[in-house]
Amino acid sequence: MKNIITQFSRIFVGLLFIISGLIKLNDPIGFSYKLAEYFGEPVFNMPFFVPFALALALFLVTLEVVLGVMLLIGYKSKFTINSLLLLIVFFTFLTFYSAYFDVVKDCGCFGDALHLKPWQSFIKDVVLLFFILILFFNKKLVKPLFGNTVQNILAFASVALCAFMGYWVINHLPLKDFRPYKVGTNIQKGMRIPDGAPKSVVEMVFIYKVNGVDTEFTEKDLMNIPAGATFVDRKDKVITEGYITPIHDFTMEKDGSDYKDEYLQEPKLVIIVSYDLVQADKAGLMKLEKLSLEAKAKGYKVIGMTTSTPEDIEKTKKQFGFTFDFYFCDAITLKTIERANPSIVVLEHGTIMQKVHHNDISDLKLY
Repeated sequence: MKNIITQFSRIFVGLLFIISGLIKLNDPIGFSYKLAEYFGEPVFNMPFFVPFALALALFLVTLEVVLGVMLLIGYKSKFTINSLLLLIVFFTFLTFYSAYFDVVKDCGCFGDALHLKPWQSFIKDVVLLFFILILFFNKKLVKPLFGNTVQNILAFASVALCAFMGYWVINHLPLKDFRPYKVGTNIQKGMRIPDGAPKSVVEMVFIYKVNGVDTEFTEKDLMNIPAGATFVDRKDKVITEGYITPIHDFTMEKDGSDYKDEYLQEPKLVIIVSYDLVQADKAGLMKLEKLSLEAKAKGYKVIGMTTSTPEDIEKTKKQFGFTFDFYFCDAITLKTIERANPSIVVLEHGTIMQKVHHNDISDLKLY
């Protein structure tokens, strides 16, 4: 019985680590955004780690996949199981922290393929920890499946394949797009709230400084605010979260007006997406004006979308000779639309028809 439980744990943990790692390896840039969120001020306040978020993301997802493979084939079982235990303890701490303090809404454990709420992520890690502890106390039962030569080849092959996959998706696009802006999506439909969908219940909370301490009061408590208390701030506290549309915070703003309703009706629209023009790949930016002229010649409307300041926009337009205008959109939304900076999205009446990395502009089909 002990051997059966151990072998089940071995297969369960190994497959789950491989699946979870491959999903994130499919989109390591997206996972790096999640790590940067953990490194941000509201969570651990370690901004010096943010520049290394992508490298760390690649390392962690590769480690997940390789350890999963090593466990399944029984390669260096003591080292593998000890590493898995350390990794799951680290992940369990992260998910508990984000759930208890409500600072990260989605751990990113399965990328955009499966969104888990903070407490769901924590429970998932506790279950994994349970099965890894079974392996830890029964290491001698985890035997290698093949001889040393084959074991070495499989282990190193998993590392090489992960490295190649990571390099490919960073320099092109994710192999499988799980995001709400995937090809075939109609943006207008993605923003609509279905009839009868549950609505959020929100309570207004007022913050007053009472005897030097910030104190929260609800609307029903306003009559009980002590004399001499000074108003600090007001915030909305979500009691019950309602239906959230797959696509939200999508705007095309310029000079105080939102043009999304107009542009999402365009029969032929090319959007240049660059969440930050200053950080954008310069080689990629150099290709955009030629693309713009070719698209306009074929009847396309061409616009850019960014969060950059008007000064940076004008500087970039002058530097690269851009003849198209840029419109404002939230940085998180732009990073969700496409991972590359810059990238190109082709729409027809609001439906996404094509998406390409700036390295793959030659793959665009403009009719």
